[in-house]
Amino acid sequence: MMTTTTAHLPARPNWFARAEAWLDARGKGAWIAAMGLGCILCWPSGLALLFYMIWSKNMFKGSCATRTRHAHTAFKTSGNTAFDAYKAETLRRLEEEQHAFEEFLGRLRDAKDKAEFDQFMDERAKKAKSDDGAEPADA
Repeated sequence: MMTTTTAHLPARPNWFARAEAWLDARGKGAWIAAMGLGCILCWPSGLALLFYMIWSKNMFKGSCATRTRHAHTAFKTSGNTAFDAYKAETLRRLEEEQHAFEEFLGRLRDAKDKAEFDQFMDERAKKAKSDDGAEPADA
């Protein structure tokens, strides 16, 4: 029987591929535990495992799938129409609040950018005035 974690492996994978598949099947926690154990037993092996996890993107694998799984769970019906209506209304309200907050953050960033630009222009104007006053003395 071929599982999804071993489907991409050759017929007789080497020990490294088997270990990688075993850790992948157990998730991020297994990778972190292996790295910690590697650091305790022999720090270069733990460091090498950390670099491998970053290089192979194992630390970031599955985060999108997890979010998608939660999204599907959020819209599944419970069978109770009153609860489903309450849940739908709450999710709609939360999405509206999230959208409003993102708009607020956008306005806040725009205001900060404008303030920084205005400060830059003021400093530039002051520098230009001081340079204009110094030029006739040099000439």
